[in-house]
Amino acid sequence: MPEQEALAPADAALPRVVLFDFDGVLIRGDSFYLFMRERYRCSWWRRLLALLSTPLLLLQLPFSRRLPMHTLVRIALLGLGEQGYQVAANAFAATLARRPKQFCRDGLQALRRHQAQGDRVIVVTGCEHTLVSGIVQQLGLTNLEIVASQLRPGWLGMRPLWHNVGRRKVQSLARHGLSEWQVAYGDSMYDAAMLKLAAEAVLVNGTPALCKKVEKALGRAITRVEWF
Repeated sequence: MPEQEALAPADAALPRVVLFDFDGVLIRGDSFYLFMRERYRCSWWRRLLALLSTPLLLLQLPFSRRLPMHTLVRIALLGLGEQGYQVAANAFAATLARRPKQFCRDGLQALRRHQAQGDRVIVVTGCEHTLVSGIVQQLGLTNLEIVASQLRPGWLGMRPLWHNVGRRKVQSLARHGLSEWQVAYGDSMYDAAMLKLAAEAVLVNGTPALCKKVEKALGRAITRVEWF
């Protein structure tokens, strides 16, 4: 009992842990997709190579949607080493941050309010780590922890290592030292596993149908917000 009493004040002093998804919550659209699209837009030979790969993509599609996407990512990153990728990702982050109406004003305000309240704020996203880190830096967001997808170097360029989506977000958070959190913001069923472990689960810009689907998956009511 004395030990428990001694630990209680320290536990009470710990900051709340608040999780934010990135795509669809803080930014409109899929940030890594936007980066990949820019890579293709600026390189005619990548577009040609993707076109020549169409038979392979069609063969992969019946087995998994991820396989053709993986191939297209490999083509977009072909020839990029770690340093080259970092330069390209940071350059795109700077461009993206200047796009009008690209980011969710209400989401960014909510994030900053949590920080002002002393909460421990973590961005948990399927976007790649270097890219999302560059974007939040360009937005002037500081003191943020980021748990994101990872790439690894290969013989032909950077390639996917860990796609941080769905249940993998919970696995990544466990490796980050977290097994529970007070608040989590998500925008899709892909965030259900992360939302389920939150004391307060918040669905951002979800339709009534999606809200019901998420609540059924969680087995309880959630908070629904409309952000612009």
